[in-house]
Amino acid sequence: MSEHIKSHLEDYILTLTIARPERKNALTQAMYGAMADAVNGANSDKSIRAIIITGEGDMFTAGNDLSDFASIDERESGTPPVTRFLNAIRDAEKPLIAAVNGPAIGVGLTMLLHCDISFAAESANLRAPFTQLGLVPEAGSSLTLPAVVGRSMANEVLLAGRILSANEALACGLVSRVTADTDLMKTAIDTARKIAASPPNAVLKSKALINHSREAISNQMRAEGEIFAAQLQSAEFAEAAAAFREKRAPVFKD
Repeated sequence: MSEHIKSHLEDYILTLTIARPERKNALTQAMYGAMADAVNGANSDKSIRAIIITGEGDMFTAGNDLSDFASIDERESGTPPVTRFLNAIRDAEKPLIAAVNGPAIGVGLTMLLHCDISFAAESANLRAPFTQLGLVPEAGSSLTLPAVVGRSMANEVLLAGRILSANEALACGLVSRVTADTDLMKTAIDTARKIAASPPNAVLKSKALINHSREAISNQMRAEGEIFAAQLQSAEFAEAAAAFREKRAPVFKD
């Protein structure tokens, strides 16, 4: 387990906390790897019946750590940790509950599309600024987000970078409930306990039936991944990353 991913198991509930508040819980490859291992490991662990993912402090996650991603060596073999994590939450057998405790950026938004239940604190907001960073949607969100919120709203979020408040996320179906900040974890844990107290086989089979469109999502994730990887090597991403580091407006050329 990465030092920035905290794991706590109690009453059949595994809580994974993104704990890098000094960097706004930005995710590195090591953190993705730790979460992927935890979610995959839960599939065969009978002591786990539900998983909660949340953030430490006042941020859910700022998304990918851009400096970490800019340093990825394309020559490295094997499946990148970020891909392993996205595959893990897509294929998770145990119910996933997201407790969005603050701003959720990039993968902070798109991972909700793979969670079975998502709750948001009143202070939360959601944003997917992929195109603004010279990148493209990931996690199958180019398919799943329009299915959840509608094509027009999805385009405003994915193309124009619209920031959704917690209540807007509730209105368009991205989360099922908005709570006071102080009530968020209690709500998530109470819900996880209800799931954990239910017949486990019935829960697993019900989740599998609800998530019947996994193949189409997998195909979209592969298509997105190829373009995303290419864009990571593009001049557009290099300029976006440089502008972010230098705290200036980026200048994109045709």
